[in-house]
Amino acid sequence: MKKILILLMLFSLNSFSQNETMDAFLEKWQNSKTYLLDLAKAMPEENYSFKPTEREMSFGEQLLHIKGNMDWLSTSYFTSEKFDKKKDETVYSKEEIISMLEKSFDNVYEVIKNTNPKNLKDKVDFFAGPKTKFQILNLLQDHVTHHRGQLIVYLNLKGITPPKYVGW
Repeated sequence: MKKILILLMLFSLNSFSQNETMDAFLEKWQNSKTYLLDLAKAMPEENYSFKPTEREMSFGEQLLHIKGNMDWLSTSYFTSEKFDKKKDETVYSKEEIISMLEKSFDNVYEVIKNTNPKNLKDKVDFFAGPKTKFQILNLLQDHVTHHRGQLIVYLNLKGITPPKYVGW
């Protein structure tokens, strides 16, 4: 009986930790959304084509790249849908880009919220080798953070004070 009780306690702790991981990600994801949208709004539309050097993406391209990556990772690794990674040459307005980013963040939130926490241990095929869905979850946030840091530099180079950081 004692062994069964210990096993039940360990199972409960493991389930709690998986749910806690999902809750922490979703909370952080909402704050990440708020902060990125604040940064996107801070840059005047006429500077969305600004890029510090010729080899870098413009401010607007950075935002669209973030959106595309969120769509790809969340669809490919957390749904049964097939992701169509087509190159989009459309020039979007600031308002359109912000709206698309907001929808993408919201979609990722819903997809992850509806993911069974136990599935985070599942391995998936990834171009950098097999990864767990938990690793893909971390990549989702890490990629946004990486490019958001670049956007802060772009704002500073244009003499615009970046919005105050929104963290946990």
